Amino acid sequence: MNEMKFAVLIDGDNVAPKYLKAILDEVADNGVATYKRVYTDWTSLARQGWKKVMLEHSVMPVQQYSYTTGKNATDSAMIIDAMDILYTGNVDGFYLCTSDSDFTRLAARLREAGKFVVGVGEAKTPSAFRSACNSFKLLEVISNDDSSEDEPSQKNTGKNKKKEYALTPIKEIKSSIYKIIDENSNKGKDTYIGEIGSRLMNKYPDFDVRNYGCTKLSTFLEDKMPNLVLQHKNSSTVISIQNADIDKKDVENEIIAILIRHGSICNNMAVINEELKQWNANFSAKKFGYSKFSSFLQSFDTSSFEIDADQNSVKLKDNFTNS
Repeated sequence: MNEMKFAVLIDGDNVAPKYLKAILDEVADNGVATYKRVYTDWTSLARQGWKKVMLEHSVMPVQQYSYTTGKNATDSAMIIDAMDILYTGNVDGFYLCTSDSDFTRLAARLREAGKFVVGVGEAKTPSAFRSACNSFKLLEVISNDDSSEDEPSQKNTGKNKKKEYALTPIKEIKSSIYKIIDENSNKGKDTYIGEIGSRLMNKYPDFDVRNYGCTKLSTFLEDKMPNLVLQHKNSSTVISIQNADIDKKDVENEIIAILIRHGSICNNMAVINEELKQWNANFSAKKFGYSKFSSFLQSFDTSSFEIDADQNSVKLKDNFTNS
């Protein structure tokens, strides 16, 4: 088995030495670190904490003097080295460890060259850099560190306040998962857990189940989306949407009743969705295999109501109203 080879380049001005072991452990889970370098001005007394951990993990310090106050020379040195390594052709990817958005263009350029780029930074890392990478990891999460050097003290934030990270909203993640399952179902294909993981990573570089308190994708799906069914098949796990425990004909009759209460027309499909949930707390369009409520409504082969998707409205048909 050929392991991926990575160049691990660390911005010593923006990454604390306490994170070094966690970074290298993360790399080891995905391949081999062929280059391990930390860039900063080592003449600064503020960098002395790096010495011991770099010796323990055989990491090379790269000296970059701060020639001008207020200018970050470390960025330039790290970028030049990254391009030199790229042209040697000796690595499959890069770990760019920084919380600085100045490396956004570098990440994009390395990806353009066909390299796999993993960004590693603190929660404060701008979204531009995160999106430029194939994958982005939070230092606080991979190191199990809930504190931050930039975080205000406890007395200012309230006792035991839990730190929140800027993550892709869970609602958006769920919607994407339902869409993947729907697309495969329409093609008569099974949805394997590996496909869900890879497609989420492609769409959201910062997606990592550890960000949401889980260690495995299967745990994440079971915990966050209880209406999914996980079944073992062909040495893997197939994901499907749990069958509804409500008869679809009963739902149709309730939709008709809702429209009658609204004077035969409802100009907002979301209102119907909410009233169906009030009618039966177990109702969900996703349990019937639809990621969107509008798609669920359009699935009815009925002569009782019609849908205007452009106007987001549903109304009883004339022949039904007059009957």
